[in-house]
Amino acid sequence: MGSTSSNAIKINNLHHEYVVGKPVLKGINIDINESGIVAIIGPSGTGKSTLLKCINRLNDPHEGEILFDGEDLTKLKGTALRKIRRHIGMVFQEYNLVERLTVLENVLSGRLGFMSSWDAWRRNYKPEDLKQAFELLELVGLTEFANQRADGLSGGQRQRVGIARAVMQGPYLLLADEPTSSLDPKTAVEIMELMETFAQRNDIPVLLNIHDVNLAKRYAKRIIGMANGKVHYDGSPEDITEDDLKVIYGGESWME
Repeated sequence: MGSTSSNAIKINNLHHEYVVGKPVLKGINIDINESGIVAIIGPSGTGKSTLLKCINRLNDPHEGEILFDGEDLTKLKGTALRKIRRHIGMVFQEYNLVERLTVLENVLSGRLGFMSSWDAWRRNYKPEDLKQAFELLELVGLTEFANQRADGLSGGQRQRVGIARAVMQGPYLLLADEPTSSLDPKTAVEIMELMETFAQRNDIPVLLNIHDVNLAKRYAKRIIGMANGKVHYDGSPEDITEDDLKVIYGGESWME
């Protein structure tokens, strides 16, 4: 799939609050219309995770538009929402695997939204789905773990399964909520390399939150810096300055 309007996303004047009168997102405007990694950086509590959850409608925004695949996600409900969410893959910080299922079954679950309720209940996957699942396991380096339960994996291995499951959906857009925060530095680099690989291989945008500014600069083609619920910086990794980072993170003691 090429980079067409299908995998473009446009966010207009997005607001969200958990407590009345205390907004977390304060008029977010973002336009993404090409493939590659877009990294969202910023301190904890500035709204990075909330933004991703609003895009995937895990949270319902209070105001604004999220235009994706020709639809405003903020207005969709029921079947229409479920149908369009099939095209938005999600990688979670805490993996969100079904621990008692095998690695292969967890990857295959990325196809459940495309199956009838009867076939999904019976886990009646198509041969082409099985073929793709094994191909993805090879790409993430977990072929030998296909029949092992997910609860026997390391953190890095679990995140690889989560990525493969999300890609199994054939998404037009991939979201990742702090996918490296629980991992050691070496494994974090490997996960970012996988994200980059799938962004290029599937020609899709990958929008991810990340705390490690250096990793963001290394792998993202674009950085969005959030501070106090707003977008302070939106541009190339090469152009972000120390002054920008001071505004985003508040002060400079963290940079020493």
